[in-house]
Amino acid sequence: MPVEPPADDAPLLVVGLGNPGPRYVANRHNIGYLVADELADRIGGKFKSHKGGADVIEARLGGRRVVLAKPRTYMNVSGGPVAGMIRFYKVPPENLIVMHDELDLPFGTIRMKLGGGENGHNGLRSITKSLGTREYLRVRFGIGRPPGRMDPADYVLRDFSATERKDLALDIDRCADATEALVAKGLEAAQNLFHAR
Repeated sequence: MPVEPPADDAPLLVVGLGNPGPRYVANRHNIGYLVADELADRIGGKFKSHKGGADVIEARLGGRRVVLAKPRTYMNVSGGPVAGMIRFYKVPPENLIVMHDELDLPFGTIRMKLGGGENGHNGLRSITKSLGTREYLRVRFGIGRPPGRMDPADYVLRDFSATERKDLALDIDRCADATEALVAKGLEAAQNLFHAR
């Protein structure tokens, strides 16, 4: 069943996942923050601290009313702030879009879906547990698998490689484009636009 864009009066909560602080800024795990920053630039907004434990911008994106948010907590406990934003802004879980890194996709691949498992992603696991549902939208940015026997937990907390950084700005831009398409056109139309690439 296609997921249509919500009615104009229903806000969307668009969340970029990452870890706060300068130590984590360029980590693979922080791609959600980086895409949220790109969307903030496009909106022309500045993140403001919200009592719910996230930095937020209330704006219009793709013709829709959105709350763009970056939880200020560590990735593993993102669920608390996300649930707080859901309650505060009265956003139904199906109007939640989470942007995050994905180990099971090749680097730079962008995929969108509704629901499904967490694939070992602790940020998603925390959100699912806090909301009591997996039925929310995800924009997944592929970071690839770790080389050799490297622990995935170490890999996601490492900075992007020099090779990855060459195209990273373009990849972030494309991920922001995909998120805007998801907001404006709904899941199926956004998938048709970006999954073929």
